[in-house]
Amino acid sequence: MVRSVKPVTKSTYLLEMDGIAKSFPGVKALDNVTLNVRPGTVHALMGENGAGKSTLMKCLFGIYTPDEGEIRMNGEKLVLANSKAALGSGIAMIHQELHPVPRRNVMENIWLGRFPLHNFGVLKFIDGKKMFRDTEKLFQELGMDIDPHEMVGRLSVSKVQSLEIAKAVSYNAKVIIMDEPTSSLTGNEVEQLFRIIDDLKKRGVSIIYISHKMEEILRISDDVTIMRDGRKIGTWPAAELTTDLIISKMVGRDLTERYPERTNVPGDSLLKVEGLTSPYRNSFKNVSFELRKGEILGVGGLVGAQRTELIEALFGLRSVESGQLSLRGQPIKIRKPIDAIRNKIALLTEERRVTGIFPVLSVLENTVIASQKNYEKFGFLNNRSRREVSEEGVRRLSTKTPSVNTQIRYLSGGNQQKVLLSRWLLTDPDILLLDEPTRGIDVGAKFEIYSIIADLAKQGKSIIMISSEMPELLGMSDRIMVMCEGRLTGIVDGKTATEEEIMRLAAQHSA
Repeated sequence: MVRSVKPVTKSTYLLEMDGIAKSFPGVKALDNVTLNVRPGTVHALMGENGAGKSTLMKCLFGIYTPDEGEIRMNGEKLVLANSKAALGSGIAMIHQELHPVPRRNVMENIWLGRFPLHNFGVLKFIDGKKMFRDTEKLFQELGMDIDPHEMVGRLSVSKVQSLEIAKAVSYNAKVIIMDEPTSSLTGNEVEQLFRIIDDLKKRGVSIIYISHKMEEILRISDDVTIMRDGRKIGTWPAAELTTDLIISKMVGRDLTERYPERTNVPGDSLLKVEGLTSPYRNSFKNVSFELRKGEILGVGGLVGAQRTELIEALFGLRSVESGQLSLRGQPIKIRKPIDAIRNKIALLTEERRVTGIFPVLSVLENTVIASQKNYEKFGFLNNRSRREVSEEGVRRLSTKTPSVNTQIRYLSGGNQQKVLLSRWLLTDPDILLLDEPTRGIDVGAKFEIYSIIADLAKQGKSIIMISSEMPELLGMSDRIMVMCEGRLTGIVDGKTATEEEIMRLAAQHSA
């Protein structure tokens, strides 16, 4: 039984978004949405993929122009024609995919487009000394330990994110939007981010925080707004919410089970990996394991465990110095992806937006692109067959899209992931390599992806699934293979393993 909570009552707000509506061809993304943000607070924005969170924030940051509605800051109406206007109005946005200029240094990235200038008569030069002083002062105020002269391409993900926060503050932003800010951070880096957020709150800055991680939301948020299907469901004080209550309001139903019942029965050995070793010094070394038919083999480990590098090598994306692969008892060689596909191995990559989807192509094109040759005859494409299999993929995986002709970039993250699964299922794989298959996906869409994975295993497909979420590994895996710094440290039974056991193996070789 879910307990009821009282909505936040209106008081003095720093930011007000009233009656925001936005439509795209065939899709009403936002329908009369209101968002009110108090000064010096963390306001979480939650909802399933496709709920309209990103569209609402793009309206706030000037990327989209709302069809209807009004945006006010400190009671004054804003007209945000573009992102420059938003920044000038004190609104900054830190995107989930960070895009700094890697071959320029830290301070140049922060002041890009607004370098301090020094006048020499009619000539103007960049004032490097002032830029350095301003950057140092900014970092000191925020408690950040970053060298202004360091090349950005050499920084860790957490430091790049800190740089982006500093850049937002340098615009004197009063509202900072953070989209999935911890999706690529380690535990210690998350704590550092939370410290910075706390400091920003004390300075009167408001944070709009988008995340699917319930524990984070309940820990750092003051208020929580939940959206569903382009509409606002409500806003509540975070202190009055629970994980179960948030989930039920996000999906419109109670989710009593986070993971589907699995009825797959792992069979004989299908793939055998012996002594697989990368030619690179800090990569995977001497990794050996077996994958059984109809098995879900989870792969756990901390950042730097080389899990992604390992399965990319299995798919032919990375070279191998030594080792042997056997499929159904027969040695195979995989030097490039086409070799893997011919051996009925498929890979769903971690960064779907970077290495998965073709954003300007349709759902249809993204679905059939890996099996295009099956729909060619005498050098011509059979568009009827391509449409039929694409529409069947949409039906099979319950993908939400206006049509198969819709560009995939307009779909939510969870639905993009379903299209990619449809793509690889058309190649009729026996082995699916899944790298963080639910990263950045809401809890409702996660359950759907889990159900698809469980159903594939029941059909006899074998799955290797990398996950950084411990509950996901324990909830979905028949066995869990744990890596640390490129070495296999143990394989445990998914039914009896504990988080402590996995963490001990994941840190076995750490300094």
